Amino acid sequence: MKRYITIDGGTTNTRVSLIVNSKCLHTVRLSVGARSCIDHKEVFENELRSAIAGILEEFKLQESDIIRILASGMITCEFGLCELPHIIAPAGIRELHDSMAEVSFPRISSIPFVFVRGVKVDSALLDSVDMMRGEETELMGLMTLCPDISDDECVYVLPGSHSKIVSIDKNGRISDFSTMLTGEMIMSLSQNTILKDAVDLSCEGYDESALFEGFEYAQNAGLNKALFKVRILKNIFKKTSLEVYSFYIGAVLSGEISYIISSRAKNVAIGGKSQLKTATAALLRHYSSKKVNVISDEAVENSTSAGIIAVYEYCADHQ
Repeated sequence: MKRYITIDGGTTNTRVSLIVNSKCLHTVRLSVGARSCIDHKEVFENELRSAIAGILEEFKLQESDIIRILASGMITCEFGLCELPHIIAPAGIRELHDSMAEVSFPRISSIPFVFVRGVKVDSALLDSVDMMRGEETELMGLMTLCPDISDDECVYVLPGSHSKIVSIDKNGRISDFSTMLTGEMIMSLSQNTILKDAVDLSCEGYDESALFEGFEYAQNAGLNKALFKVRILKNIFKKTSLEVYSFYIGAVLSGEISYIISSRAKNVAIGGKSQLKTATAALLRHYSSKKVNVISDEAVENSTSAGIIAVYEYCADHQ
C-alpha cells in the first residue's frame, strides 16, 4: 500500500493531502502559505506540523506508514519553506524527477520531505523569460490523468490567479510558457475599483452574447476603455448581473485568448476552476478553429497530487 502526504504550497494558502494508492482520502486547507514565512516562518511550520499530525491521527497511521511528504509550489520560492532554484525549460517529468530535493524538517515531522522544483524559461529577452512554481506539477498530473489529450501540438491553459499558457514538445516536456495575471486582475479590479458595485463575482455560468461582446470591445478599443463600459452597462443600459459579469470576464480574458489563438498548436487543453475554464473554452471555440478540450473538474482537483507522485515515482516506472 502506497501512502504519501502531498503539499500544494501557494503564496497565501496551502493544501495538505493524504494519498493512498493514488486516491486522495483527505485534504486539510491552511490559510497560510509561502508569504507567511517572510516574517513568521515558525507559524507556517506549526500549521504544517499540526495538519500532518492531524491526518495521521484521524487515519490511525504512524509516521513510518508514510513513504514521503511530497511538496511543490511556492513552498520552494525564496521566502518559502525550502528555497530551490528553478530548472530550465525544456523540462518534463524526467527532468523534474532528477532535480527533486529530499530534505528533513524534524520540527515538522520525521517523515522526509521531497520537493519538486519550479521551471523557468531562460533568455536575455524580457518577452521570453518566465517562471512557474506548482503549475509544472499540475501539468504533469493532467498529462497523467488525461493521456489522450497530449500530443506535440497541444497547448495547456491553466487558468488561475496567475494563468499559465504552456506549450509542450513532442517528448511531453514543457518547452515554453507565458504567465498572465488574469485571476488577480479579475479579483482586484472588481473589488478595489469603482467596478465593485457593478461586478458580481458570485454569478454562475455566463451570458454568451455578453461574453463575446466584452471580448470584442476590448479587442477593438482596449481593455482600459472596456472596463469602464462595465459600469455603463449596469447603470445606463440596466443589464442583468450575469450580463455585466460576462462582459467583464470577456474583456479581461481578451489578451489571454488572443495569445492562445496566436499559438501554432492545433489542440488546446483547458484546466483550472470551472468558471474561468468554461468561459475560456467558449471564447476559443467561437474565435478560433482549434480543437478545445475541457478537462474535468475531478481531474483538475486531483492533478497536483497525481503529478507530484508521478514525478517522484518516475524511475520506478521507467527502469
